[in-house]
Amino acid sequence: MATISTGQSNWANASARGKARKAGLIDDTRMRQLLQQSPDSIAASIAEFGYRDELDEYADKLSGVDLVEAALNPNMDRDLNQVLGFCHGHLKGLVSIYVERFTYQKLKTALRAIRSGVSLEIVSSQVLPEQNEANRPWLELVNDSETLQDAVSALEGTQFERALTDLDGNDDLMAFEDALDRHYYSSATKKRREGTARHPMLLRYLRTEIDHRNVINLFRALKQEMPAETRSEMMITGGRAITSTFLRQAAEAENGEALLEILRRAPGFDDSGFDEALIESKERGTLDPRVNLLNSQRLDLLNRMNSLNPLSAFPLIYYIESKVLEVQNLRLLVRGKAVGLPDYVNEAHMGL
Repeated sequence: MATISTGQSNWANASARGKARKAGLIDDTRMRQLLQQSPDSIAASIAEFGYRDELDEYADKLSGVDLVEAALNPNMDRDLNQVLGFCHGHLKGLVSIYVERFTYQKLKTALRAIRSGVSLEIVSSQVLPEQNEANRPWLELVNDSETLQDAVSALEGTQFERALTDLDGNDDLMAFEDALDRHYYSSATKKRREGTARHPMLLRYLRTEIDHRNVINLFRALKQEMPAETRSEMMITGGRAITSTFLRQAAEAENGEALLEILRRAPGFDDSGFDEALIESKERGTLDPRVNLLNSQRLDLLNRMNSLNPLSAFPLIYYIESKVLEVQNLRLLVRGKAVGLPDYVNEAHMGL
């Protein structure tokens, strides 16, 4: 669980290091060049962008697509630990609350493995590599749990207990993931409002994330033809532009066009580019254009906050979000290569 550190913050030094790391990420031009390469060549190329240690660690067991994918999450974990390591005082507390989401993500990954009945051998070699110390608690959870309810029992006494309390007897994986998302955002926004972690601008960004998460969940639920009651239960409260009233209305929308009209009535919701994204989504049969649009909006918002507040937590959070996008795109790239998708399809999935 994130803790609020005491002591003097090192705003200038940490901000400068965050900006330097951001400048060292793989840009869109280089990512398009990677699209033209084989998986083995991709591995050699990204080694020059900070992935060498992880690639070397797994190179004796894996190659090609499997090697690249195995290196991504450990590299992300190492990066997060390094960023937290050079943040001090109040700054570290702010960044820690943001980074805590990745612990929730690992738990969700473990729960998916348990629900799907994936063997520990596969999980520890391909999903949550055992060489990565950060994965040990989650591998133990997978090993000790045959069902989601076993996992709930194993998590008693942890920070996740309250999130999963109401799921006794439930075997719906989506319900577990939604409950964890609600718990994370409830905890994170509360900390941003109160005490030493209070930070109105970071709270604004978190609430925008909640809005975007709800929007994507609603579009996905409509595509899967979920009933309105189920869509309503999925929602995360506390968003910035989409208040509870609009959330209720949005959950009852019968199609994407009706949903977008309701969202447009929500004060402060940025619908720029949504018409085009909706059309493209229909043509391609995927949510990717809408997901990529909202990702771009959030990165633009972070960039503006970063520019206006150069000595703050924003350079670190902007870097982390950009790093997350890099890892996601590399994973999409090598997975697309593995199944033989054309480069233009991979490029569209990656939002380039």
